[in-house]
Amino acid sequence: MRYVLSTLIAVALSLSTALAQTANIAVGTGAFDASLPVEVTADELSVDQATGKAVFDGNVLVVQGEVRMSAGQVTIEYAEEGSTNAISRLLASGGVTFVTSSDAAEARDAVYSVANGTVTLTGDVLLTQGQNAIAGDTLVVDLSSGNGQMQGRVRTVFTPSEGDN
Repeated sequence: MRYVLSTLIAVALSLSTALAQTANIAVGTGAFDASLPVEVTADELSVDQATGKAVFDGNVLVVQGEVRMSAGQVTIEYAEEGSTNAISRLLASGGVTFVTSSDAAEARDAVYSVANGTVTLTGDVLLTQGQNAIAGDTLVVDLSSGNGQMQGRVRTVFTPSEGDN
């Protein structure tokens, strides 16, 4: 019993060391369709024709298919010349919640790159998957594959089931 306990502690310590910098995780279903329309609602909208940016402010909700992102403010950057009304990136700030059909993440800020199909959440990131949670400095999610990578000071707690004693 003592050997089993010391082995479990050694494995847990090696896992926590490995998780301290980077952790690969699955996020969402991987069935995301980037060609779907992006719907944005907010309390206010400001458009700057000179910079090609639109700023949505107050209770912002961005929806594309099954993916939802809410934030205090979202700035939309449009693609360069030749792509009328094509969204390049969404920059979310003021507390961000990112939700897929199976997962939820919270962070201070996020960047959604439409062309790459990636969402990068930064600042006190907390990813919740069912009863499990993992926290870190940055979470990068590839929406088309469902692959995610938590970076920085990664933290999680593993709870053994009762049958593992």
